[in-house]
Amino acid sequence: MPYWASELVNLALRWVHVVAAILWLGQTALFTWLETRLRVEADAQGREVWMVHGGGFYRLQKLDWQVPPRALHWFQWESMLTLVSGAALFVWIYWIGGVLLPPDAEISGLAAIGLSVGAFFVSWMVYDRLWDSPLGRRPRLAAAVSFALLVALAWGLGRVFTGRGTFLQVGAVLGTIMFANVWERILPAMRAAVGAARAGREVGAEVRALAARAAERSRHNTFMAFPVVFLMLSTHYPVTTYGHRLGWATLAVGVLVGAAARWLLNRHEARPVEGGGRPAGGGTNR
Repeated sequence: MPYWASELVNLALRWVHVVAAILWLGQTALFTWLETRLRVEADAQGREVWMVHGGGFYRLQKLDWQVPPRALHWFQWESMLTLVSGAALFVWIYWIGGVLLPPDAEISGLAAIGLSVGAFFVSWMVYDRLWDSPLGRRPRLAAAVSFALLVALAWGLGRVFTGRGTFLQVGAVLGTIMFANVWERILPAMRAAVGAARAGREVGAEVRALAARAAERSRHNTFMAFPVVFLMLSTHYPVTTYGHRLGWATLAVGVLVGAAARWLLNRHEARPVEGGGRPAGGGTNR
């Protein structure tokens, strides 16, 4: 294929991937902020938040297990488009483009692809089982274990893949976990709740437990979003990221800083509003 055509495919895939990611992560950030403000601004009249944006005022209220008869809007295809476009880009650059392995690699390209695919599936299964285990009831400890496993994955992959391939593989692993959280844990739980409510059945303990897990996984996605963006951007800065001999340590620090930034932002957004002033988190202009 001519170079100009290869570059055009790369650009098109990257463009779609970035736009889809903006839509997905933007919606995730908005709903995270909204959920926080609804919790903070709860009063005797119920839970609602006032917002202003684009010349209009909006009042949002959270309903507990009540499904309106009108259309119910779901947010799901942005994550699917992000995954599909990201997977196509990863295959094009790293699998087909040969960037995944160094020139002196001791394994074949086919074996490297198998290792890459295995990392996606195994990482999701380990993460999912860990957070569904008794350890998941101690979120700080579970988060520390998850971080340690991620660093171990980066270190191990770095022994086989190129530095650039390692950074993007780990970023893709986190993105895959985020996607699986949406399609395997969040959407099924909400569909079960909607089905029970529309059928007039009481939303029982099992469905409530699924919804609670869905909310937890949604919070996990917000903490993984910033590290994923860092890992994706790292390909443009090889000297200070994947090109350094301690690239795996740089990766660990970047992931930790990204998650910490999200934690600080959550604390800022959870600040109470006094006297009807401007809501925390810039909520007057969302």
